[in-house]
Amino acid sequence: MDPHPTHRHADANLLRRAIRRSAGWRPFSWTYARILHPVDRAVFRLTRGRATFTSWLADLPVAWLTTTGAKSGARRRAPVLALPAGDGKLVVIASNYGQHNNPSWYYNLRANPRTQVEFDGVEREMLARELEDDAERERWYAAGIDIYPGWVQYRKRAAHRRIPVIELTAPR
Repeated sequence: MDPHPTHRHADANLLRRAIRRSAGWRPFSWTYARILHPVDRAVFRLTRGRATFTSWLADLPVAWLTTTGAKSGARRRAPVLALPAGDGKLVVIASNYGQHNNPSWYYNLRANPRTQVEFDGVEREMLARELEDDAERERWYAAGIDIYPGWVQYRKRAAHRRIPVIELTAPR
């Protein structure tokens, strides 16, 4: 369950720690929520799939999650912070920067749990399962905070909802 050592917040350099912490501050998270996805997409294209703006600048583990729209049925692709969980599994946290609602990709996964995930240059089909056990959820949320402390503030701002924690595994 330990995240890759280079992704731990405590091991990041001063600039990367500052960027990660800034995401917890309301004006920054509001801005990031609106601009990072398009910027990440552009950098991903420019680097031919080697990096996103977020992974490059903050050294965060970013996965590309391709979901099927819950209502539209259209394919949607979004960059998400991913926690490597061993055995090819990943865990993602649907914090949506602490905003009022869950991110749209969460609703898409609930309606259609089969997804395509690109992580560390490998694209594969995966199956999403929301973690319901409180101890398991908390363990992964704490592991996420070890990488990205912004999740502390997101939880406070989104206290009206239970932030979903999703495990992605290879389908059987």
